[in-house]
Amino acid sequence: MAPPVTPPTPHGRPHGDERGSGPLLDDAIGLLTRGYDLGEHVWQRVREGARSAPMRLLGRDALLVRGAEGVALFYDERLIRRHGAMPAFVQETLFGHASVHSLDGEEHRHRKATFVAVLYEDAEVRRILPLLEREWQAELAAWIGGERRSAYDAAVGALGRAIMRWAGIPGTPAAQTRWAQRQAQIVDGFGAPYSPGYVMARINRWWSDRHAAQLIEAVRAGRLAAPDGSALRAWAEHRDRDGALLPAKLAGVELQNSFRPMIAVARFVAFAAKELHDRPEWRSRIAAETEGRGTLVGGTLATAFAQEIRRTAPFVPFLPGWALTDVELDGHRVEAGGRVLLDILGTDLDAHSWEHAGSFDPERFVGVDDYEAIAAFVPHGGAAVATGHRCPGEKLAIAGLAAAVATLSDPRITILGDGLGVDRRRLPTKPASGGRVRATDATPRCPFH
Repeated sequence: MAPPVTPPTPHGRPHGDERGSGPLLDDAIGLLTRGYDLGEHVWQRVREGARSAPMRLLGRDALLVRGAEGVALFYDERLIRRHGAMPAFVQETLFGHASVHSLDGEEHRHRKATFVAVLYEDAEVRRILPLLEREWQAELAAWIGGERRSAYDAAVGALGRAIMRWAGIPGTPAAQTRWAQRQAQIVDGFGAPYSPGYVMARINRWWSDRHAAQLIEAVRAGRLAAPDGSALRAWAEHRDRDGALLPAKLAGVELQNSFRPMIAVARFVAFAAKELHDRPEWRSRIAAETEGRGTLVGGTLATAFAQEIRRTAPFVPFLPGWALTDVELDGHRVEAGGRVLLDILGTDLDAHSWEHAGSFDPERFVGVDDYEAIAAFVPHGGAAVATGHRCPGEKLAIAGLAAAVATLSDPRITILGDGLGVDRRRLPTKPASGGRVRATDATPRCPFH
């Protein structure tokens, strides 16, 4: 059931006056100068509570949309096409060449069906829970024993090892950790083209594509046994609509798209560390729940906290599409061939869709099982999982993040307050320190050692 709706808080132009013409300057520069705050800047061009706003993006007219109305428009395949809309430097680096994210129509639904079969069923969540328990218990023991890595770094390793074992990826824990670190760097570096981080992301993408393709080829040749029902087995055997096996490199790309999103959750773990540090009452409540249940996974309060992290923490600001025909929403329009952008953060924080939208309040998710029914909750995309572009791995991501929240709430460890600031101009962003964690009774060390 969707959250209750209250009157909107002030947002946009206070007297409802519209600008008759669109923006004079290209808004692409705003992604560099404003980052995640570009959307809020664009909404100031229109009346308070508007569902659409005009933009100029990369030399073309564009329309920014938000809320349940914007989600419905954006995922209507009669109106919007996704293919080719994502900037090439993002598509090729983050998602991989010719991946499912760039497809539309029947071709998209056919390939998406394999993702749904592999990732979405509740049985897959149950299968990964003991792996998450083991990895986060190990990280907790390491912190208590004096290890000094951040919540983010710990999550890259813990989530990476758990999801790779779940996916059927062979290798030692150390090897899986190294690959998880490569995948995490791809996510960290994709948003800043021509930066050193972006260059490293392209290198890690090349290495990962080659390694994944080798795994696919080894399974197909019978040199490597892939467990039944695993992502590795599914992509080695996946056939396109004409009945042909995918090229090994493309099958490897989709294999990575089956497990990299869990590793990307490490960024949400860093935000969870920040919010738990700032809300000791929630740490205490979640710690009591975890102790009472005797497990780090599946806690109701930890899951609600994880959902509120996903709602409020920025990952990507917008998702792009092409208008197949003239598109109009709430008094603004863009002609066929223009861009339509779904404001992800602006939808998840929409004052017309959420009660006290700007407040961090995990209570709003307590008792909410069918989060997919909340049209304005789109941290991993919207619409139906099977037919739209909503990520089928959300359940796994929520389980991994909730286990991290439970771990970080343990009273035997302390989240340090320094370095928790967030640079909202950087895409993607996270608390600068990643959330430093120490044993609660740890003796302070010399800062030079």
